[in-house]
Amino acid sequence: MTRSAKQMHLLAMWHPPGSHWAGWRMPNAIQGTETTFEHYVDVAQRAERAKMDALFFADVAVVTSVDLLEKGDPKAGLYAHARSIEPMTLLPALATLTSRIGLVATGTTTYNEPYTLARRFAAIDQISKGRAGWNLVTSQFEAEALNFGFEAHMPHAQRYERASEFYDVVTGLWDSWTADAGIEDKEAAMFFDADKVRLLNHKGKFFKVRGPLNEARSPQGRPIISQAGSSGPGMELAARSADVVFTAQSEFGEAKTFYDDLRAQVVTQGRAADDIKIMPGLLPIVGRTEQEAEEHYLELQSLITDEQALRSMHRILAGVDLTKYPLDGPLPDLPITNGAQARQRRLIEMARRENLSIRQLGRRYAESRSHHLVWGTPQKIADVMEDWFVREACDGYCVVFPYYPRGVTDFFDLVVPELQRRGLFRKEYEGKTLREHFGLSLPKSQFDKQSH
Repeated sequence: MTRSAKQMHLLAMWHPPGSHWAGWRMPNAIQGTETTFEHYVDVAQRAERAKMDALFFADVAVVTSVDLLEKGDPKAGLYAHARSIEPMTLLPALATLTSRIGLVATGTTTYNEPYTLARRFAAIDQISKGRAGWNLVTSQFEAEALNFGFEAHMPHAQRYERASEFYDVVTGLWDSWTADAGIEDKEAAMFFDADKVRLLNHKGKFFKVRGPLNEARSPQGRPIISQAGSSGPGMELAARSADVVFTAQSEFGEAKTFYDDLRAQVVTQGRAADDIKIMPGLLPIVGRTEQEAEEHYLELQSLITDEQALRSMHRILAGVDLTKYPLDGPLPDLPITNGAQARQRRLIEMARRENLSIRQLGRRYAESRSHHLVWGTPQKIADVMEDWFVREACDGYCVVFPYYPRGVTDFFDLVVPELQRRGLFRKEYEGKTLREHFGLSLPKSQFDKQSH
C-alpha cells in the first residue's frame, strides 16, 4: 500500500446520451439528454455533490455518420452522438450553477486559432473563478476537415507539430498580463500598469500572433490543460504541455506501462513526474449485488446490434469498411490510418491478442470504447480502482457513464461513498480552483525573467 496516504482524483466525463453504444436504449434511460440543458445541469450538480475534481465534455465538429448521410443511408441514424450542446458555450452556463467543481472542454488545435481559443478559455476561467480546463486535441475524424474549408484532414505528424506551436501561443497569450497589472489608479488616471503587460510577438511555422490577450490573467495562473493523445507524438506533447492526461487502457499491464513511460517523458522535459496526473477511462456498471450488476451488464450488451458494433469501430478505423468481411471471421490486416492512431493500434492488438472475431471485437469496443469496463457491486468496483491506484498505474480515473440517469447516479451515490469510506477520495473540497483540486502549483509566467 505504497500510496495509502494519497487520495485519487476523479473526473466525470459526460458524453450524452452515454458512453455505452446501446445505453440510450435502456428502458429507464431518459431521452433528449444531449440537447436538454437541465440534464447537463443535473449531472454537473450531482458530480459536484460527489466532490469530483471536474466534469469533462469531449467534442467533435462533425456528425460522425456524415458519410452515410451523404449516401442517403438510413443507417446513419444508428449514431447516438450526432448532436450535443457546444461545450465552450455550455461551460459558462454551468459555471453559474456550480461553485467548486472544475469544468473542462475540448478545443481542437487543428480547426481553431490560438487567439480565439485562448480568449474563450480565459473568459470561462474568469466566470468560474479558476475552475476551467482545456482538453487539447488535434481532431481524430477525417470528416471534420470538410466543415472548415479543407479537402482533407491534416496528416497526423503535422497535426501534432501544429498543436505544439498552438500550445506555445495560447500559454504565451495567457501570460500576457501579470496578476496585478490592472491597477485602476484613479488619481493617476492610469487604468493598468503597462510595464506588467507583454506583447507575445510570436512568429512560427503555423502562426503569427502579436498579442497581448485582452483577458486578465487566470485566477489559477492558467486554465488546466488536459490531453488525450497516446501515440508517440501525442505522448511527447502531453509530457511537455499537459497537467492531466486521459488515456484508454483496459488492462492493468498496459496502464502501468503507459503510466511509467509518460512520467519518464515528463522528467525528460524538465518537469517533475508529479506535475502530471494520469487518468485512464473507467466505465462502471453498478449493482447492489453481483447478480444485479451482471444482469445490468447483460441487458446493456443485449441491446448492441451488429450494425452498431461495426459502426462503432468504423469511426476509429477512419472509414475502413468491415462489412465486406465475415462477421465471425478474424480481423483482416489493416493499415494505420490518419485518424486516432493509438486507438487503432489498441483495437487491432486486442483482436490479435484475444483471437476475437470482427463481431466480438465490435461488441467489445461498443461497450466501452476501449475504456476499462468494470461491472459489480460498489465494493468490487472500488477494489479494482484501489488496486490500479495503489500499484501506481494511475493517479485517478476519468469516469465515463453508460447512460443517464442510472448509469450516472449509481457511481456518485454508491461507488464514491465507498471510496470515501476507504480514505481514497475526498469528502470535501479543500481548494477553490481546479488547479488546487489536482494539487498542482501555480504555473510561472514565461515572461517573469524577461524584460519589457
